[in-house]
Amino acid sequence: MSAAVTHPLVAELVERHQATLDAALDAAAKRDYWSPYPEFPKAYGESGPADGKAAFDAVLGKPFALPGHPTDGDQVGGEASPYGIELGITYPHAGPDELIAAMRAAQPGWAAASPLERAAVCLEILHRINARSHEFAQAVMHTTGQAYGMAFQAGGPHAQDRGLEAVTYAYAEQTRLPKRADWTKPQGKRDPLVLSKEFTVVPRGLALLIGCNTFPTWNGFPGLFASLATGNPVLVKPHPRAVLPLALTVAIAREVLTEAGFDPNLVCLAAEHEGGTVAQALAVRPEIKMIDYTGSTAFGDWLEEHARQAQVYTEKAGVNAVVIDSTDDYRGMLGNLAFALSLYSGQMCTTPQNLLIPRGGIATEQGDKSFDEVVADLGAAITGLLSDDARAAGILGAVVNPGVLQRSAAAASGEYGELALAPRTVTSPEFPGATVRTPALVKLDADKPDDRAVFRTECFGPVTFAIAVESTPAAVELLRTTVRDKGAMTATGYTTSPEVEGLLVEAALDAGVSLSLNLTGGVYPNQTAAFSDLHGTGANPAANAAYCDGAFVANRFRTVQIRRPQ
Repeated sequence: MSAAVTHPLVAELVERHQATLDAALDAAAKRDYWSPYPEFPKAYGESGPADGKAAFDAVLGKPFALPGHPTDGDQVGGEASPYGIELGITYPHAGPDELIAAMRAAQPGWAAASPLERAAVCLEILHRINARSHEFAQAVMHTTGQAYGMAFQAGGPHAQDRGLEAVTYAYAEQTRLPKRADWTKPQGKRDPLVLSKEFTVVPRGLALLIGCNTFPTWNGFPGLFASLATGNPVLVKPHPRAVLPLALTVAIAREVLTEAGFDPNLVCLAAEHEGGTVAQALAVRPEIKMIDYTGSTAFGDWLEEHARQAQVYTEKAGVNAVVIDSTDDYRGMLGNLAFALSLYSGQMCTTPQNLLIPRGGIATEQGDKSFDEVVADLGAAITGLLSDDARAAGILGAVVNPGVLQRSAAAASGEYGELALAPRTVTSPEFPGATVRTPALVKLDADKPDDRAVFRTECFGPVTFAIAVESTPAAVELLRTTVRDKGAMTATGYTTSPEVEGLLVEAALDAGVSLSLNLTGGVYPNQTAAFSDLHGTGANPAANAAYCDGAFVANRFRTVQIRRPQ
């Protein structure tokens, strides 16, 4: 690949990151495991954790520095750590008019850069973010409630993988057509018709990223880098309870853009106090041409209905289900599900919620197990996994918002149904002020209308429903209709029967949900790997897009043709 580059640093960045881009393109095609960003904390040096903690501590209790950022002079803030420590950070505030004007002024120079130049600048941003992964882990931990290990991996290298994946797909789609082509049409005895044709990528306009509270980087980086790599300025509007991870991202992006000779206002921050309405105001501005959003169905539906001037990419709520028909590794199945249901207190859009189990029980290598036995054994597996408070805190993290805590309490009180496993309060040895709850397991019956009303609604957080179903085919059909009606990010099945596996695959394809089969080891239903797994499909109500495929990036730019006679 080659490009005409002018700014010295841009030329250097192209050379520096070419090998990574080439490897990413290859990985996207092969779909095997690949990542340039180590996921092990020790890979970042012996002093990495301490350095990251020191950098995090240095931003606490003061205004966050964004040199040259548009501002009306006010500061906004209000983040509170779910672990009980004081943050006290404030961020520069600016109104929509000021932000949009600054970003539109920055756009022409970035649009004029080539796809390769933009990709190289984006890869340098990601490279610098990666070098500060321990700092990001602290920021993610103390705004989302993720335990440190998860905050480091999911908020750091895994999020960076998703950002790089978006840059890779953006580059591939922008270079799918040649920059120039000669066209010759024979005319028999007459001279042929000859034209030269140029194909130029034209960015769509300003992009708005609306961040979420639980995974601000993992869910934010795909849209941010997809828009930026395709030539569009990005206005980052974080969730008021999780500003710092995206503010750090904006600061690093602005630093790299400035050094590379571009206007830093290509990436700006739209911070606000809790309860503000700037997202609604920005979303319907005519200058906003793309919106990336992760969060509640209600606001996602509002965006899709009202932001008609923009291409809207949403990830909303869903009801994830597991069909348990049979297994040849009963202990492995229980262990896998116990961890999947406990990880980050179920505060993941991919966490299984409904366990669909035949009323007559399941077949295992240990003999047949009744419905009640399966539920009791799963409860015992969860209890064993989380029996030690220190270990439990490292898996569960902290409850991120009052709604999650209310749902856990409702399950504990029997409001949802018969309690098979009660949640308990965990005291974190490191952070005694953290709010930590173990999962609740509730038994329901698919044939009871009141129970169906419960389990066909998303119950975000550490609450799982074990649902008695008439038969395995009935369970598969319930999975199909639930995904069609309510949406799902994941579906899971356990079976030793080829016939049942075929039914599950057919249902997943029909309903448009990704399916995991017979996971009993170190891969869990609620985990996806960049460059291999698609996150979401865009084919059911839970999300209208996928991280990451060609559709996620291709409509962020258009191609304009210029033709001339030769």
